[in-house]
Amino acid sequence: MRCVGVLRVALAALLGAGVVLPARPAPVAAAGFVERYPDTVAAMRGAGPPYADWAERGRRFLAFDPRGDGLAVEVVGDLAGADRIAVLVPGVGSTLRDFDRGLGGVARRAPAVQAAELHAALRSANPGARVAVLAWLGYDPPDGVLTAAGTTAARRGADALSDLLAELAARRPAARVTLVGHSYGALVVGLAARRAPAQVTDVVTLGGIGAGTDRADRLGRVRVWAAEAETDWIRRVPQLRLPGLGHGIRPADPAFGARPLPVTRVSGHDRYLSPDAATLDAVASVVLTGTADATTADGAAR
Repeated sequence: MRCVGVLRVALAALLGAGVVLPARPAPVAAAGFVERYPDTVAAMRGAGPPYADWAERGRRFLAFDPRGDGLAVEVVGDLAGADRIAVLVPGVGSTLRDFDRGLGGVARRAPAVQAAELHAALRSANPGARVAVLAWLGYDPPDGVLTAAGTTAARRGADALSDLLAELAARRPAARVTLVGHSYGALVVGLAARRAPAQVTDVVTLGGIGAGTDRADRLGRVRVWAAEAETDWIRRVPQLRLPGLGHGIRPADPAFGARPLPVTRVSGHDRYLSPDAATLDAVASVVLTGTADATTADGAAR
């Protein structure tokens, strides 16, 4: 019981700091495909500002639901023609109201901003590549420490993500898909990877709290990558797994067996996809080539 108490205190101090919000559950909905664009535009216009403004600016969404904490799946790039697709899954405290502005008003924490940065890095590395990035807030992440310490939200998220992956596999069977999970989102992509279609070739965790297993090779045939900055507070969370509490070994721990990603110029927990971070270029390379060598990413997508 002492271990349980220690873990609860650590998670309260770290996962819950600044992100404990009132519980406002939202339904999990299937995302659909590009035919949904007109439906989501109509829904955003009906929801009023700021969402109506997103629609007027021509942004494209596979899913949008303003109820509760909200859902949104934004597409950056041409999903209908992409042969390289990255799906970004955010973590604790992420809600529709922070989708654009970022948690706590910090832009770099916004799923929409991170997706745009990754798409820009992909285009910079290979201007001719046919790429799309999905900012996938297609689940209701934990709002606070107690739910973040368990897997319930992650399992629901993994179910919804699996629906999307099945749709992508059916609509873009020749495309290669990379899942990118930040913090608690790493747990979501790890759980989804176990039953992912063959189009999912790579799983990337950024400051991941866990992956649903303690060994990378238990995620199946996918390549597993992990980044964890030395100053990321996630390193101080005890690596315990108890019934209903804790997520075991973090993906960036060498014992997990993931392929390491560079973290030069990354500080804290949420700068992995910042424009000056080495991790951003490495993730772009993984999406384009299946390697973390950014110097090879300017070749033709393959």
